[in-house]
Amino acid sequence: MKRLFLCSLVLLLALPLLAQQEDINRYTVFTGFDYMSSPARNLTERGFDIDFGVTMKPWLALGGDFGAFGNDIFSGAGTINGSETVFAPLFNGAGAFGVPPASSIHVPFGSMTYTFAAGPQFYLRKWSGVTFFARPGFGGIHEIANIKFPQQLPSLLGLLGARVPTANQSDTTYFVGLGGGFDLNISKTVGMRFACDWVNTHLFSNLLVNRQNYVRLSVGPTFRWGTYK
Repeated sequence: MKRLFLCSLVLLLALPLLAQQEDINRYTVFTGFDYMSSPARNLTERGFDIDFGVTMKPWLALGGDFGAFGNDIFSGAGTINGSETVFAPLFNGAGAFGVPPASSIHVPFGSMTYTFAAGPQFYLRKWSGVTFFARPGFGGIHEIANIKFPQQLPSLLGLLGARVPTANQSDTTYFVGLGGGFDLNISKTVGMRFACDWVNTHLFSNLLVNRQNYVRLSVGPTFRWGTYK
């Protein structure tokens, strides 16, 4: 997906698109495929994204966004390293019990993630064939995780006097970030969107010490209607 995004961007920049956009639509709806990745959690999720925008100025739209993503615990797509959790000090001090150090503890999980956001989107409409845009990212994120803890974890935490976390976890918090991309304008009312967003959040702060970075790649059609003026 990253290569597809970069190659498409280079191709469009090379096109001789000289005419400026004049006839601008009032409303825009995008729906398409989303790929989301968090390297810190070795997490990859796939899903869909829907966003809606209203043109306020030729260079500005206001709208909202909803995304849903998921993976399968059996695919091994998501894992948590023991050294990243609040239990790391316990693991690091558990050598007397014959337990491997935290760096060797690998915890797989399956998850469903939902994002929802609202805010501005800024447009560059210099060419008729392509519309570039940029947007700040601020919204909420909700995740449901089914964690497959190692078999030795309950007995280890029992010996150390710590509570064993539940395998089914859910959390909701905010995220901040930045994104952008372009619409390839097939016609006045239909386009093809390619977007990339970076967001930062702190899900499951009861288990994970550090904040997490996510990268989202989106591709799909846009539908536009109404007249701005």
